[in-house]
Amino acid sequence: MIWCSGWELASAVSNAGGLGLIGSGSMYPDILKQHIQKCKSATDKPFGVNIPLLYPQTDEHINIILEKGVKIVFTSAGNPKKYTSYLKENGIIVVHVVANVKFAKKCEEAGVDAIVAEGFEAGGHNGFEETTTMCLIPQVKEAISLPLIAAGGIGSGRAMLAAFSLGAEGVQIGSRFAASIESSAHNNFKNLIVDVKDGDTKLVMKKVVPVRLIKNKFYQQVREAEDKGYTVEELKDLLGRGRAKRGMFEGNLDDGELEIGQVSAGIYKIKSAEEIITDILAEYQMVKDELLNMSL
Repeated sequence: MIWCSGWELASAVSNAGGLGLIGSGSMYPDILKQHIQKCKSATDKPFGVNIPLLYPQTDEHINIILEKGVKIVFTSAGNPKKYTSYLKENGIIVVHVVANVKFAKKCEEAGVDAIVAEGFEAGGHNGFEETTTMCLIPQVKEAISLPLIAAGGIGSGRAMLAAFSLGAEGVQIGSRFAASIESSAHNNFKNLIVDVKDGDTKLVMKKVVPVRLIKNKFYQQVREAEDKGYTVEELKDLLGRGRAKRGMFEGNLDDGELEIGQVSAGIYKIKSAEEIITDILAEYQMVKDELLNMSL
């Protein structure tokens, strides 16, 4: 949720009954500090911070989280063993995001409190295995005893109910909130999400780190480079710096990196975080009741 989930979205989600997360991967340490302070002012409900462990200033982010008293941290894109014990010793609940069974087991060994299993339908950076959420959740559920949160392709009450039926105890939703009123993404990007159809997102950059993008001029450049057999270094040069900011935050729909999940094809309107959560819970209950009545 880089460039999409700042204090405004995180606090709105928490105030509406979810667990809002500040996406720290696009923030310098001083910016993260400001977002945590503003989030605390905007909600008295629990919220957390997501930290991609490959981020070069992770240590500084963790120090800020401890200083500001944040009690929930979601880690991703790295080895959970590196920080889990330290965070837990400081009274922080730790959840780690994985894309396969192997790393789910490593998370359990590392002592995390819960696991997010994310299928490759998800937007942004993905696992190399390209395992779908429907296949991944029951496999991870079978392998671990920790609470399991499903992610990837979930943006509705029906999808949430399906995730629960597969063994998840919770869901993590990104793309649906990227197109919310409180999202810090540029309006150009939000409006494009609403226009996305099935097949308009693809997984690329598999030689570097797989990432799901909306097809645009930059995406086409990446595909052509991959077809020509560009090396990892050549692909990194093509990616450059600030590509995601250019697309999602600044609204450059041609040359920017536009990260969003496949579920975007089912997003038809930009709504508030509260409306999104209300809609999801209402649909979840409606479908659950329908299935219960069918079984009677």
